[in-house]
Amino acid sequence: MNDLLLPARGLLFDNDGVLVDSEAGVVRAWTRWAVENDLDPVEVMLAVPGRRAADTVALFTAAHAVPAAVDRITRLELDDVAGTAAVPGVLELVPQLDGVPWAVVTSGVRELAGARLTAAGVPLPGVLVTAEDVTAGKPHPEPYLTGAARLDLPPADLVVLEDSPSGVAAGLAAGCAVLGIGELALQTAATAVVRDLTGVRWTGAGLLLPAAGLLRA
Repeated sequence: MNDLLLPARGLLFDNDGVLVDSEAGVVRAWTRWAVENDLDPVEVMLAVPGRRAADTVALFTAAHAVPAAVDRITRLELDDVAGTAAVPGVLELVPQLDGVPWAVVTSGVRELAGARLTAAGVPLPGVLVTAEDVTAGKPHPEPYLTGAARLDLPPADLVVLEDSPSGVAAGLAAGCAVLGIGELALQTAATAVVRDLTGVRWTGAGLLLPAAGLLRA
């Protein structure tokens, strides 16, 4: 397998699982919330990846209880950001994007997204699209269409970087090429899939993916 170039004029990054590794904190917070509400933590965790907290909570609670539940989950996650780390390759790639249009498009709320990026040492983007900015979360394309609009670029000129099936579906539905991150993305129709961002480079014409990190081209 050879190195692969994904042509692009700009990039749209998911946050958790793409830029930052927050999995341990996410599992602890959602497990605690599930136990507090007499729910099966395994069942709840299966519903979490790639969704806004409000959309996940709505699967398990009455509509009137959703806002309070989201506040509780957000507080539990904010209290557990200290161990958040950058995904391998991120701290090498992001500095290459000076002058390149890029944004973070996350299902998380703004306060939590910023806290995790800061804890991981990842520079905050000029454009950050969060749960508060959209009416429909992933897998709906609205989050990535919003990111494209804020970068003032057509979706076809952007590469989305995603790890979850719902996020990949959102990026593809928005009309972007999608780079899948991690083995879970192999279950999706992502344009290409890499293990992580180790060795991934911005060339000026797009993202160059090293053959060593490619899981699917």
